[in-house]
Amino acid sequence: MTQKLPLLPTTVVGSYPQPAWLVDHEKLRGRLVPRIRTPDVWRVEESLLEQAQDDATRLAIRDMERAGIDIITDGEIRRESYSNHFSCALEGIEHAIPAEITGRTGKPTLVPRVVGRIRRTRAVEVRDVAFARANTDRQVKITLPGPFTMTAQCKNEFYGDEAEVAMDFAAALNEEIRKLKAAGADVIQLDEPWMQAFPERARRFAVAAINRALEGIEGTTVVHLCFGYAAMVSSKPTGYSFLPELSAASAQQISIEAAQPKLDLGILKDLPGKTIMVGVIDLGMTEVETPDQVAARIRAALQVLPPERLVPAPDCGMKYLPRERAFAKLKALADGAAIVRREIA
Repeated sequence: MTQKLPLLPTTVVGSYPQPAWLVDHEKLRGRLVPRIRTPDVWRVEESLLEQAQDDATRLAIRDMERAGIDIITDGEIRRESYSNHFSCALEGIEHAIPAEITGRTGKPTLVPRVVGRIRRTRAVEVRDVAFARANTDRQVKITLPGPFTMTAQCKNEFYGDEAEVAMDFAAALNEEIRKLKAAGADVIQLDEPWMQAFPERARRFAVAAINRALEGIEGTTVVHLCFGYAAMVSSKPTGYSFLPELSAASAQQISIEAAQPKLDLGILKDLPGKTIMVGVIDLGMTEVETPDQVAARIRAALQVLPPERLVPAPDCGMKYLPRERAFAKLKALADGAAIVRREIA
């Protein structure tokens, strides 16, 4: 039976560190976040890879449970990046012969090409959810790349307009999400970091595509946006270029990073009615926060939001941390939330 959530339930954004025996961390960190398949990062041969990924996923789940996290993920252990695992599995996407675009950081980036109608032809993350559901009694969240971000991370060589690309990505997502819910996912999260980098394009079609992806989906749904992983982006703005627009999104929750950029949380007033997943763990700091520091960040968020609309989390990009540091930061997150719960009680 799935455990009931407490007030101020804690969660992770998505990823957790992959063991060094599974992934070559030097190769992973020595390149930009991959948009095409990068099988060379795996240390385990193909015939044993699924079993190794299963074992590593169990370790990630146990770490989250031991730390005291209430809503867990599979750690995205089976992925080379948060987005390529799903996008490269779709029909109409050519990733073996990629194109080059300018990425959100202004650097040349290899991306898949859209060469035909985008369609989902097989399950992509359904087994991941079923595996997590079978290995924990906590609530399970699964993450997927959002339709706007996948559109921005590819070279369109087929459609007349990129809004059409996004809507077909959204239709493929909707089909997958329905199967993920049936497999036991409690929370569905769409990762949309590229809306922040391209706000004018996002205003044209991002929310419509997100709503299409979540059409008819019951239960908790989340849209996540951020400024980029701390491992790759050290200087971040203190405000979002695209955030109030998400008040029109059908997702119940909006996830933001706030700790590293020292975000002015007053902007959350622009999202009335939404529950906010707030980053209160700075992944750019090598030092591990104390529970009291985390509690102080949660209290700051409570100056803007009632506790019923707040979900404390780390900032995103935990996969790039050493595992020991990641675990210690999650433990501080859970302990800090517990402090504030006691104060409210």
